[in-house]
Amino acid sequence: MEWLNYHHLFYFWAVMHEGSLTAACKRLRLAPSTVSVQVGQLEEALGGKLFRRIGRGLEPTDLGLMVFRYADEIFSLGREMMDTIRGRPVVGRLSLKVGVADVLPKLIVRKILEPVFNLLEPVHLVCYEGKEEKLLSELAIHKLDVVLTDSPVRRGLNIKAYNHFLGECGVTFFAVRKIANQFRRGFPKSLDKAPMLLPLEMTAVRQSLESWFESLNIRPLIAGEFEDSALLKEFGQHGDGIFAAPIVVEKQVQRRYNVDVVGRTDEVRERFYAISFERIIRHPAVTAISDSARQSLFVNNGEPQ
Repeated sequence: MEWLNYHHLFYFWAVMHEGSLTAACKRLRLAPSTVSVQVGQLEEALGGKLFRRIGRGLEPTDLGLMVFRYADEIFSLGREMMDTIRGRPVVGRLSLKVGVADVLPKLIVRKILEPVFNLLEPVHLVCYEGKEEKLLSELAIHKLDVVLTDSPVRRGLNIKAYNHFLGECGVTFFAVRKIANQFRRGFPKSLDKAPMLLPLEMTAVRQSLESWFESLNIRPLIAGEFEDSALLKEFGQHGDGIFAAPIVVEKQVQRRYNVDVVGRTDEVRERFYAISFERIIRHPAVTAISDSARQSLFVNNGEPQ
């Protein structure tokens, strides 16, 4: 039987968790040479390299990423054991740290993450919201397990990450009843000069909307531009203009914001991605998210749910 030296594994886990050898040594109060030797002995025992050198820094190999995932679960289970022995409250040992790009509608995020709560093993879900680039940098140093966004990782970013396409759908246009009744007839041409609430420029959905407007020679009156999708809908709820949302959450948007449907189109596509540092997803909660999105949430490719 092969035995694993958990001291060596712990030093490797600390380097990964802290993001660098220097930070890990500072936390452990050990000399860099000591930690390097321990990690080297773990590599020798495993028969492969856990890190590759990039400039002055270290980047985990595919083997390193896999070992880190196991190490994270091993030490999480150890903490759970001690909590149980000491009589402290125990949180489900499987944790999922999700970065959510702030351009994503909150309702669709809830739909994507819903399968996490249906797993047999309890999951401790932690969600962070922010700009995509910041979230990806957190993913790169393994502070996040996955990032949800509306576009694949852009070329030029010095980040090793893998795009996992979850699905796509068309969009529905909404407004309060008075405005919806006014602009529903003749849709989509009726949107010409209609008051429109849009996401900020440079977002994927904004670009898709503008391309579609241009193809139909539609020039809406932009009544407002918003960074936060929930704030955009808040203005739409109060009658300040027409707004678009993914068609798969059409019924939820109607109920929550008390708005009516102006029209729908499949020619504007909202796409959703899970970005991970693994080429093959191994985290069971991320696997559940991905499988459910592909097999259920987006399976009808654009029908309201």
